[in-house]
Amino acid sequence: MDRKIIVGVDELEPSATALEWALRRAEELDVPVALVHTVQAAWLAEGYGYYNSIIDEEQGLVRQIESRAAELAPTVTATATLRTGTAPHVLSELSHDASLVVVGTDRKTGYDGDFFGSVSLQIAAQSACPVAVIPELPFGDRSGVVVGVDGSEDALDAVEFAAAEADRTGQDLTAVYAARVPTQRVLKYIPEESIAERLDEERVVLAESVAGLTTRYPDLIVHQILVTDSTPARALLHAAVNAQLLVVGSHGRGALSRLWMGSVSHEVLGQAPCPTVITRTRHAKS
Repeated sequence: MDRKIIVGVDELEPSATALEWALRRAEELDVPVALVHTVQAAWLAEGYGYYNSIIDEEQGLVRQIESRAAELAPTVTATATLRTGTAPHVLSELSHDASLVVVGTDRKTGYDGDFFGSVSLQIAAQSACPVAVIPELPFGDRSGVVVGVDGSEDALDAVEFAAAEADRTGQDLTAVYAARVPTQRVLKYIPEESIAERLDEERVVLAESVAGLTTRYPDLIVHQILVTDSTPARALLHAAVNAQLLVVGSHGRGALSRLWMGSVSHEVLGQAPCPTVITRTRHAKS
């Protein structure tokens, strides 16, 4: 992973948190960082008298961001630029030449039902490479990497990313699979042996999702959690509340090809209990 890290930045505090996280990662991996600030093109019509004032103001902010990066991580090559256009569009274009896009989020905890228009979600949906969404939460006293699995190719890509991160940082890896059983009203009509057989099948899905990891990463400790009383998103949010990193695939099993992101990644990013990475699948999109 030697390609640059791209960080979407602005004057808001959430971007400062993302900047610190990205610079620390760049130090560890010895890779450059591209700091990108955007301003919508609609405000930059050269025929208007305020054009130069806006450019001067935004360029001043870019210089401040670059100076701040140099203070935080003097050994990291960090270059800040001003781009015109929306952040999702600009960062998605730049993501083709990046190993990771890092952005902040204006949400800390709690789900208020209004996150589909969030800029960070749009960036995660459109990026060609993994996207890390960094909430405004303390970095200390966190441990472990949590990854969501469900047997899909997207989830397997997430496991690969999560395992590499856990091994690199010396953290345990916890794979979480939520396989909900029917309600008690339905369960009373299903033979116990059928329920047990189904749960055994789900355990196989979970085990196969992490099979071979300890061979490739001999020092990696892998935990498997099968959840039967919660939704996938809620199970991941619970498991990652004190985690150092949460990793989720962009789609899950059964996701429609016309959707940019699955409902699980949507809900997880809407609440982001810790730094959260949305991985991208390697297969061609239909």
